[in-house]
Amino acid sequence: MGKGKQKVAYFYDSEFETFYFGQNHPMKPHRLAMTHQLVLGYELHKKLDVYRPRKAYPVELAQFHSGDYVEFLSRITPDNTSKYAQQLRMYNINEDCPIFDGLFKFCQLYAGASIEGAVKLNHGLADVAINWSGGLHHAKKAEASGFCYVNDLVLAILELLKHHARVLYIDIDVHHGDGVEEAFYMTDRVMTVSFHKYGDFFFPGTGDIHDSGAMNGKFYSINVPLKDGTTDDTFHALFKPIMRKVMEVFQPGAIVMQCGADSLAHDRLGCFNMSLKGHGEAIRFMKEYGKPMLVTGGGGYTKRNVARCWAYETSILTDTQVPEQLPRTEYHEYFAPDFSLNVTAHKVMEDSNTKADIERIRREVMENLRHLAHAPSVQMHEVPPDTKVPRFDFDEDEPLEERLGKYAREHLIIREGFEEEQYVEQYEEAPVQEAVQCLCAHEDEQSGQQDSRMNE
Repeated sequence: MGKGKQKVAYFYDSEFETFYFGQNHPMKPHRLAMTHQLVLGYELHKKLDVYRPRKAYPVELAQFHSGDYVEFLSRITPDNTSKYAQQLRMYNINEDCPIFDGLFKFCQLYAGASIEGAVKLNHGLADVAINWSGGLHHAKKAEASGFCYVNDLVLAILELLKHHARVLYIDIDVHHGDGVEEAFYMTDRVMTVSFHKYGDFFFPGTGDIHDSGAMNGKFYSINVPLKDGTTDDTFHALFKPIMRKVMEVFQPGAIVMQCGADSLAHDRLGCFNMSLKGHGEAIRFMKEYGKPMLVTGGGGYTKRNVARCWAYETSILTDTQVPEQLPRTEYHEYFAPDFSLNVTAHKVMEDSNTKADIERIRREVMENLRHLAHAPSVQMHEVPPDTKVPRFDFDEDEPLEERLGKYAREHLIIREGFEEEQYVEQYEEAPVQEAVQCLCAHEDEQSGQQDSRMNE
């Protein structure tokens, strides 16, 4: 199962904390800044390759989403909504999915991070890629849903499928991963496995155990419906045996794991009773398989616990023991009164899942998996290019030195102790095109030559 020390890529942009859904909206991108501060406070960044995500191009978003929908997102602002009344209804823009300043840029950044994470996994530049800003699993092809506008998970899976015959998607958010399941419902190259609350009109209302895929994808959608009060013991009584069987039968080349923190106890919108350690154990379990893995965020609406959760899970992915006492950061007061890492379960909350429920779900899921005698055979030929867009997105008004320096910093060409001036100096007299070619050569040298064919 597992392998040696893994190379972990981590994506973050300080601009995430500037996006604001609205005063009464439960989605708070500020939670990402709180998470990042804990990652820095625990000095986990020293074990990560930290990248600033690039904005995904509209054409990349249109690899899954409809072109009209992407164009709408790129044009809509809080000041011009009156011009788009029909489209607002068509694309499900409402109180859950409001229009706010910088909406499209927000989508481009979190989607760009997941796509770039997938590219790094494809080329062996990372074993694990972390994008806590991603995991917006409800977005549909031409519709916003559940605080989600662009489905970065689907885009990342499409990228991984260029190099891997089979990709496994795992969702441990309290809400069903409906957008991802819908996207791959009729294919056997992606298996989706979602552990979620189901029933009592809980959003999004999908994810019944009998929803198992269609056509070529029959039995490749796995739904594990759970009830209020789900504890660590209940969750892992299903998660571990099911995932063992999935790995045995499906044999994925890569894994995408959505780690929504709203399945933790005390969440503002959630109804499970899982502890921090129980939530993180799911990541630890899957990490041991040693497959290329993209790990994303998702739901999570009690900010202080979201930050605790994703910082802790970053420590798991870097094989680092961190102390229970939280490091002091600029958000230290948010973690009062105990200033500790742990999120404990409710002491009096009842687990509505009975032993009979657990056994029935486990039996039905295993029966579905038994229909899959072996992993599907996929003949792959020439690997498609990573992107069909320009590799550089420079501001033409910036001086050459600043443009090259910015590219170098954001792509880890310039590392600690290496002066930017040394890198730019040799290009000062060269035309921009020549300088960019030099940077391309440097990046290609780092990436190595990739095999353009894969047969399975």
